[in-house]
Amino acid sequence: MIEGKKLVIVLPAYNAALTLRKTYAEIPFEIVDEVVLVDDNSSDKTVEVGRELGISHIIKHDKNRGYGGNQKTCYNKALELGADIVIMLHPDYQYTPKLIPSMAWLIANNVYHVVLGARTLGKGALQGGMPLYKYVFNRMLTFFENVMLRQKVAEYHTGYRAFSREVLERINYEVNSEDFVFDNQMLSQIIYLGYEIAEITCPTRYFEEASSINFSRSVTYGLGVLQVSVVHRLCKWGVLKRDMYKPRK
Repeated sequence: MIEGKKLVIVLPAYNAALTLRKTYAEIPFEIVDEVVLVDDNSSDKTVEVGRELGISHIIKHDKNRGYGGNQKTCYNKALELGADIVIMLHPDYQYTPKLIPSMAWLIANNVYHVVLGARTLGKGALQGGMPLYKYVFNRMLTFFENVMLRQKVAEYHTGYRAFSREVLERINYEVNSEDFVFDNQMLSQIIYLGYEIAEITCPTRYFEEASSINFSRSVTYGLGVLQVSVVHRLCKWGVLKRDMYKPRK
């Protein structure tokens, strides 16, 4: 626990057998209470590696649900386990688990409800090997989102995220996409409900075993992000209404 609050790490996995051990080894178990591994019907030995590591909560999807669908299972399980703080960590070793204490501290001490590990604060993204086209794409989308959502967020597209229980219980993430745009929809919901977002500079690693979507899927994701941003603004203006922005509690 951290400050008397239960901390659960969720690992949304897809073919992560080659990197799961490295990721798991760096998790600070002096403050982490539980680890949840959700395998999205991988074709490798992700589940077997997880069992060898002694991960007590392993869920395997019978069919591939997508990145967003994986996260839905992760968060539902973490809440079921009584988590006060939930941190999503990719098991592909692209993000360092060494930031977990800092991210959790901000939530445990009621400073923020949401903390992101931002790769574009500083030079971590390009130095870590992020392809130039992805970096440019990232910055352009983030600029557009900040204009539409009236925010000053450094990066909306990081997969390293920490949430309080309150946030996960309030936002209606179950209605979101099961693809990659789920991440963006979630932040849109959080901002819509008035929560502030903290960010921590996060180094990243791009290497052969790390997961990364290709150019065509990046374009699909980008178009989805633009749509989410426009819908967010229209709902704020009262022009549209969407169930995704209705709080669950």
